[in-house]
Amino acid sequence: MRTMSLLGAVDLPARTRSVPIARAFVRGLLDVAEYPEIDHVELLVSELVANAVRYSHPTWGECGLVRLAVSDNGHALHVEVIDEGSLSRIPTIPAQVDPLSESGRGLWLVQELSSDWGWNEDEAGRVIWFDVSR
Repeated sequence: MRTMSLLGAVDLPARTRSVPIARAFVRGLLDVAEYPEIDHVELLVSELVANAVRYSHPTWGECGLVRLAVSDNGHALHVEVIDEGSLSRIPTIPAQVDPLSESGRGLWLVQELSSDWGWNEDEAGRVIWFDVSR
């Protein structure tokens, strides 16, 4: 078992404007690490952060937080998006995806483009993660 090396993490407000910030953060980390799958990772991060912004149920104030953490273990990149949880307990992937739709494809893309993915929820919130093999 290889040890995870944290490349970087950032806390963002759960607002739509955080999506391009998350994309730029990941691109900057992966450019420095010369990671080959930058475009896939950047797309998946934007989908998960957008979902966190849309579906997270903040426990305080008007706007919660979304945490983005990126790690590497030498053979796969591991990305986690952590939010404050959701009123719907189970993330769902649509059986059929409309390629012209502007929403509803986020987890489907994660499933299709990652080498592994999953989620868990505890008292701190929901974590949705994915791995992309090198």
